[in-house]
Amino acid sequence: MFAAAKSTENSPRPSIGFHALTLATFFGASAAPTPLYRIYQENFSVSPVLITVIFAVYAFALLAALLTAGSISDHLGRKPVIFFALVLEIVAMALFVVASGPGWLIAARIVQGLATGIAGASLGAALVDVDRAKGQIVNSIAPLSGMAVGAVGTSALIQYGPFPMHLIYALLLVAFTLQAAAIWLIGETGGTRPGALGSLIPRVTVPPQVKRPLSLVTPINIANWTLAGFYLSLVPSLVATTTGSRAPLTGGAVVTALMVSGAIAVYLRRSKTASANLAFGVSTKTLGILTVVAGVHLANVPLLLIGTIFTGAGFGTNFLGSVGTIMPLAKPDERAGLLSAFYVQSYLAFSLPAILAGFLAKSTGYALTTDIYATAILLLMGVGMMSIRADRRRVAESAA
Repeated sequence: MFAAAKSTENSPRPSIGFHALTLATFFGASAAPTPLYRIYQENFSVSPVLITVIFAVYAFALLAALLTAGSISDHLGRKPVIFFALVLEIVAMALFVVASGPGWLIAARIVQGLATGIAGASLGAALVDVDRAKGQIVNSIAPLSGMAVGAVGTSALIQYGPFPMHLIYALLLVAFTLQAAAIWLIGETGGTRPGALGSLIPRVTVPPQVKRPLSLVTPINIANWTLAGFYLSLVPSLVATTTGSRAPLTGGAVVTALMVSGAIAVYLRRSKTASANLAFGVSTKTLGILTVVAGVHLANVPLLLIGTIFTGAGFGTNFLGSVGTIMPLAKPDERAGLLSAFYVQSYLAFSLPAILAGFLAKSTGYALTTDIYATAILLLMGVGMMSIRADRRRVAESAA
């Protein structure tokens, strides 16, 4: 208690704007490689399988960081942990700048995943420290907004700027360096307490009262993150291959549409019930995926964009509904372990199916891979909604 009081005494007032911008920059950098994957394929002779591996190692590293260092800022203070994450991210950007082959890209993505996992947890906690209500909203919107800007900004630099494989990373390196200096001008939002080493031991637990609700939303959550992984790893190459439009901004715009519509949906539906969000999310995402498939087979970019907007709205709303279903059921001391379990499920769905998509794209082509993925996602969401409705009927009959 005294450490927490001391940390903010006689220091500048913490800024929610700085922490929000820094969080968005981290996630913007995480999306920056997406428009470049097709260029890496051409310049480094990289197969779709290896591209998805480069994508997936980021998710594995991020998950590892969340599980081990997710609560370290509760013990060491927010500022030093955020600074360490910024230093790691600077190293990652430097690796991208000098990358001359897939090995460099894998190393850069691993370091970036570790940095983003540490930053996401510590910056998210700092935002809630400064303003609990606004902080929770920013934590939901800033990552998606940052990824949208990162995808479309990188696409624009590739299309119109020099040094397409390096410029975005050089600019981000400068941005993170400035943020690493600025963090020491911002007031500390948390405190320190003993037990830092103990906090590095992963705690993944699902309380008994949450097991059934979690199992019910699991198909929808897996479908959600499988779709996100597919978009961020293969969609620019899919757009170029199926539509013939090789302009980087075209593929970048499709990825950006997913993130922007997801962020808007999260903001607009933040006060709705979990069940209402799941129903809205599944129906909207179903419409969006069917439209995307039609756009792929008709080689129609506007149709792809329209479908992605609906799909993104469903993605954001399903995320709200899934979290809203399970988190209120956990006691305060159970939430961290439950959230860790949810992270494990989400990031495994985010990464592992993407590698499978790489194998499918190499052997069957992007259009058929899209059909297979769309079918699997629609089936998962259908199973999830039928299970939820059957459970509600069972509860209603038991009550009657």
